[in-house]
Amino acid sequence: MSRETYKIRSQMRTVADGVVTGLAILATVIVVVPLIAIFAYLIYKGASSLNVAFFTKVPAPVGETGGGMANAILGSAMVLALASAIGVPIGIGGGIFLAEFGRGTKLAAAIRFTADVLNGVPSIVMGLAAYSLIVVPMGHFSGYAGGVALGFMMIPTVCRTSEEMLLMVPHAIREAALGLGVPNWRSVLSITVKTASPGIITGCMLAFARVAGETAPLVFTALGNQFWSTDLNQPIAALPLQIYVYALSPYDDWHRLAWAGSLVLIILIVFAVSLVRFVTSRGVLKGAS
Repeated sequence: MSRETYKIRSQMRTVADGVVTGLAILATVIVVVPLIAIFAYLIYKGASSLNVAFFTKVPAPVGETGGGMANAILGSAMVLALASAIGVPIGIGGGIFLAEFGRGTKLAAAIRFTADVLNGVPSIVMGLAAYSLIVVPMGHFSGYAGGVALGFMMIPTVCRTSEEMLLMVPHAIREAALGLGVPNWRSVLSITVKTASPGIITGCMLAFARVAGETAPLVFTALGNQFWSTDLNQPIAALPLQIYVYALSPYDDWHRLAWAGSLVLIILIVFAVSLVRFVTSRGVLKGAS
């Protein structure tokens, strides 16, 4: 190869590297800038309405100013806790079965296909299904129905994420445990799952973040409540529902509260995800990875 040819090829590689790097940076900017813009706009529109009353009082009667969303914040926490209690264990259990015990079987293929389909089902369809299967037989709306609807929305995401994370664990780790005489079930729970725990927890948080802001399923299940209510067997308030009601109202004060509620909801989701990221980065939940 002549010196001139080598020089031309080197310059081409440099140009190609610069172009690809620039495209990667541009793609990152395209993803990050809208998120920053949305968050900044929420702060601009909603920060002025955040005060002590917002976090301590229930919504004011129609036409009156003031009030807050304390009951909606509490209701969201209760419904999401119920949803997580349903979706996380079932999803992780399904992922463990797919990755460790059912690999290559027809049952595993059917479960995997079902999870992929459920991931693409619109949330309003899940809400209608929960309404038909839970609300109608019970005869009334309830927080339980809302938690079940959101929990079943979490299952496919947690299941598929857990499976992929477990499949990334090297087989040598499994073989070492089995070679020491450790039962397979204990090897899976104590070693494989622990090693994959950061990825599994990330999948759980992604599923949590997805359902935390869902409104459509709660419209058909939890319905909402303007008063203090901690009874999950009755209609219960939720932050997305309250934001939806306030956003559709003709009152400017309610519109400001809707922006404030949206800001609080985003902050709570970001805080939850960031907290888990911090804990895993500190090594508390890193397992053997």
